Amino acid sequence: MKDNYYKEVWAKCLDIIKDNIDKDAFDTWFKPLQAISLKDDTLTIKVPSVFFYEWIEANFIKILRAAVRKVIGPNARLLYTAQLDGNNEPTFPSNNKDVTVNPPKRVPMVVERNNHNDTINPFVIPGIQPLHIDSQLNENYSFDNFIEGSCNQLARSAGYAVAQNPGKTAFNPFFIYSNVGLGKTHLAHAIGLETKRLHPEKTVLYVSADQFFQQFADAVKHGTVNNFLQFYQMAIDVLIIDDIQFMKRESVQNIFFQIFNGLHQAGKQIIVTSDKAPSEIVGLEQRILSRLKWGLNAELQVPDLDTRIKIIKKKLFNEGGITMPEEVIEYLAYSVNTSIRELEGALISLVAQSSLSRQEITIDLARQIVDRFVKSNTREITVEYIQKVVCGYFNISVETMLSKSRKVNVVTARHISMYLSRKLTKEPLVSIGQKCGKKDHATVLHACKVVSNIMDVDKSFKKDLELLEKKIKD
Repeated sequence: MKDNYYKEVWAKCLDIIKDNIDKDAFDTWFKPLQAISLKDDTLTIKVPSVFFYEWIEANFIKILRAAVRKVIGPNARLLYTAQLDGNNEPTFPSNNKDVTVNPPKRVPMVVERNNHNDTINPFVIPGIQPLHIDSQLNENYSFDNFIEGSCNQLARSAGYAVAQNPGKTAFNPFFIYSNVGLGKTHLAHAIGLETKRLHPEKTVLYVSADQFFQQFADAVKHGTVNNFLQFYQMAIDVLIIDDIQFMKRESVQNIFFQIFNGLHQAGKQIIVTSDKAPSEIVGLEQRILSRLKWGLNAELQVPDLDTRIKIIKKKLFNEGGITMPEEVIEYLAYSVNTSIRELEGALISLVAQSSLSRQEITIDLARQIVDRFVKSNTREITVEYIQKVVCGYFNISVETMLSKSRKVNVVTARHISMYLSRKLTKEPLVSIGQKCGKKDHATVLHACKVVSNIMDVDKSFKKDLELLEKKIKD
């Protein structure tokens, strides 16, 4: 038997799985898996984290088991390995509830409690005892309003899993990070809201790092630090700390360290957001950074074009079903591409301008609004956008251009799309070819050469191409 036979077996399993689930799910949950051995009908695969194991077992175990048994045989078994802290790689079998994965060692934390059952709530005026603790969650930031795309699929899936079983999964704490305006606060609120819906008996609390500091400062001033500590450790089941990078003071970090340990040892869920990954945060103590790495770290990336279009349409629907021309929606999505917050701001301004001036929403009006929000060098140029502009110029559909048609205008549009994609984007030739009708890189090079040769002898063609390029950049 060949040394790498297990890789061939796993490849056959993946082919079966790929035919039975959608592409996004396959790319997210199965592409990262690696087969590492096959012995006595037992296939061992490596998963990036225990979170992957739990999610696959909960959502894809039937198709996974069926694929393995079809390829290996009816007696096939499946084992996983997952990298935890350090170099230990515990191995655990599929769908075995009796097996536990030993987590990294935790620092024990003993909380000194008073003899009273009640604790002081720092979120209310002293002397007024509420019937419940206000979670401080924004109802608009729900999972229903959180548009899923390739930029956030892992984070959203993990967040939803946290809400279903808070404090009981391997991803505790759940650390969400991204640049400003990409939805990390929205996702944190969504997890809290879904937790409250599924587990109404649990107390969920959202608090920003600044608010946490102000509460602690008041507790120090009034000599109620023990009450402050007790409130967080005893009254809260799910704690959401937003923008932890602002938690700079040593005294605040010390109290948060104690609260973190107390909650974690009690099996309560901790959710933290930041604008950077734990390893890149400056000013936080190493012991806190280490604990933030215990669970799952999930990054939210800049949304792609399709996701931005979905965000705009969802926002219009939520605003009462406002209608807007498709070309305007696409223009906004193409033009505002660095921040969801900026995209929503441009959309709101466009709708408001149209309403106040009683103007129809058009491309020209959209351009006026976008110019106020977007710097001239931030507009994203994609292969898909180039194809759309080129096909519009030749008055053909993108589908026709991507087909196998050999009509002169179709072939010319296809060649120009490849040429401009190579010139105006950073996409590799292989990627451009795949997006232009599943052509190989040699075809792209040939198309670029053909266009260049025509430009050298046909001034009219060159002028038209320059106009197309200007339109794409504008």
